Amino acid sequence: MRITRLETFLAPPRWLFVRVETDEGLVGWGEPVVEGRAEPVRAAVEVLAEYLVGQDPLRIEDHWQVMTKGGFYRGGPVLSSAVAGLDQALWDIKGKAYGRPVHQLLGGPVRDRVRAYAWVGGDEPGAIRDAVAGQTEAGFTAVKMNGSGRMTPLATRAEVRACLARVETAREVLGEGRDFALDFHGRVSPANARRLLPLLAEYAPMFVEEPVLPEHAHALPDLVNASNIPLALGERLFSRGEFLAPLQAGVAVVQPDISHAGGISELRRIAALAEVYGAQLAPHCPLGPVALAASLQVAFTTPNFLIQEQSTGIHYNEDAELLDYVADPEPFRFHAGHLLRTERPGLGVDIDEAAVRAADRAGHAWRNPVWRHPDGTFAEW
Repeated sequence: MRITRLETFLAPPRWLFVRVETDEGLVGWGEPVVEGRAEPVRAAVEVLAEYLVGQDPLRIEDHWQVMTKGGFYRGGPVLSSAVAGLDQALWDIKGKAYGRPVHQLLGGPVRDRVRAYAWVGGDEPGAIRDAVAGQTEAGFTAVKMNGSGRMTPLATRAEVRACLARVETAREVLGEGRDFALDFHGRVSPANARRLLPLLAEYAPMFVEEPVLPEHAHALPDLVNASNIPLALGERLFSRGEFLAPLQAGVAVVQPDISHAGGISELRRIAALAEVYGAQLAPHCPLGPVALAASLQVAFTTPNFLIQEQSTGIHYNEDAELLDYVADPEPFRFHAGHLLRTERPGLGVDIDEAAVRAADRAGHAWRNPVWRHPDGTFAEW
């Protein structure tokens, strides 16, 4: 079997799909994308296609080594995301070639269902109570929300109180038996994180995500010691090597994205590294159906998996929803806030190719907003 053709498709709201075709008729799908930078990733996929066309698709690890290291310059979000989507597609082909789901090829499942959380609110949610109540009524046992909007480097008392008011409301609605996670989204300076974390402890968030920007990772040991709240990060880290220092600092939850961090091949290695440090895996995935399907394959076979992000109803999905490009939605039906394991071959997702091709004709040019502080300086989004 040989790879004969690769195609990419820009699909609203902000996704990029890749289709890998073989001379035996098997087709694999992947989702290589950086949100807001889909076009450069598409170009990187086209460059990597020069190597892949004519190759045996089943030699996944060898292809991963060549794609990540063969160009001399390594890493970064664009290359890692291009590799990630292609890696997903190759695993999809391999599973279909053997008639088995990918989780069986990774050693077999360790769980029958995967717990997922739902997003509530937007960047500056003003209706937390109703939003959380709606997700609990839908059966979810966990939600995630942003901890703040714009935040000044040294927060005012009003900014601190606004953050605390959000989590207090969420906890009131959820009660003691359900969870919420709080995403600082890199908007919080190290000084503000040290101030906020001890104050948040009484509300017992499941974790606080991205407490500081990746370039401020040197602050993590102090933040771990500042509070008993588990800290989580990883959506802007792209290899197991980049996760080593945060794990050594005591981060409790790693959040690599299967469409950014080298695909299935690297995600499972990051999970194994985290297991050495007693840390849990909660994959980042505010993306489309192929990314979610691939992430679930890893979740089913990972002992230290915690919970799965997914994008149903997320505030980014303005022009399309998770199931718009799926021919059969059954694998993505939630059962009391969980997704059930299936034995469908490959990634287990049936893509509506006609819908994807139609979406690509319209395309998209999604960009994240650019925020500014009142004095006109750049503010982290």
